[in-house]
Amino acid sequence: MQKIDPALVPTITLNTGSKIPVIGLGTFGSDNYDALTVAEGVKTAIRMGYRHIDCASVYTNEKEIGAALQELFAEGVVKREDLWITSKVWNDKHDDVVASCKQSMTDLQVDYLDLYLVHWPFPNYHAPKCDVSARQPNSVPYIHENYMKTWAQMEGLFEAGLVKNIGTSNVTIAKMKLILRDCKIKPVLNEMEIHPHFQQPELYKFMKDNGVAVIGYSPIGSPGRPDRDKTPEDTVDMEDPIIVAIAQRLGIHPAVVCLKWAVQRGQITIPFSVKPEKMYANLKGIIEGSLTEEEMEAVSKIDKNCRLIKGQVFLWESAKGWEDLWDLDGEIAK
Repeated sequence: MQKIDPALVPTITLNTGSKIPVIGLGTFGSDNYDALTVAEGVKTAIRMGYRHIDCASVYTNEKEIGAALQELFAEGVVKREDLWITSKVWNDKHDDVVASCKQSMTDLQVDYLDLYLVHWPFPNYHAPKCDVSARQPNSVPYIHENYMKTWAQMEGLFEAGLVKNIGTSNVTIAKMKLILRDCKIKPVLNEMEIHPHFQQPELYKFMKDNGVAVIGYSPIGSPGRPDRDKTPEDTVDMEDPIIVAIAQRLGIHPAVVCLKWAVQRGQITIPFSVKPEKMYANLKGIIEGSLTEEEMEAVSKIDKNCRLIKGQVFLWESAKGWEDLWDLDGEIAK
């Protein structure tokens, strides 16, 4: 197996002083990979040099990943403190964040998490079978007072030392303004969809200006996303002529161009793969070579505002459409 020295992977310093590797391995296997396959991918990635693993309870593979981690610890491949492990509280546990976090820690077989996120800002209370496969009848819109009750539980996890950092995911400018206004402990980062055809420049700048780091998910355009998230107007980042031309110049896959652009832009990226050759190319691409200023500028101009993960499965009964999830009119419940 080809390996890369983890020390060569750059890090970003969060507002707590923690240093997070700029590239991690996503573990959402979508509908395409079972839990054991994803866990084997985690083992391969860590042996290869990855030190950042992005998990979530709703991915239903944390038990298998935990067993994989224990195997690596037992073999001396890595120590717990060598890794950055993220997990997330799902929508049906907004009123019981501590229990959710402890369950993830039990499943992952670790005694702390480096980062814990509120996966989506849309609670789905009293729905134990809640998943992302269909619209849920109990979905409700963002209500700031309720979210801050959830965030207070996140702050408690941090104060208790169960998690090293806390953050948000899929939060808009309108929501983050209210969170920053009312929080006791500031989010360290916001995880959000970002790729060359969906760059979210205003949201990205707002986060950076306010000391909130950014993790971009679906960094190559999420070709393996579930069918429920595919719509006819979706575009394909890796087929964009600008991306293809840069890939040809550098002799790399277009996916790696997307990742290099993300990291040079100043964000953290979490591509998913279980294929060793792709994992290696992604990791190698982050530390070898750079896009020129002209290429970075060219990529900045191919933004098509093409949101791929629209979140339509979280729509509440009175919502007009998935756009309501993203505060496109700038108005939310105060």
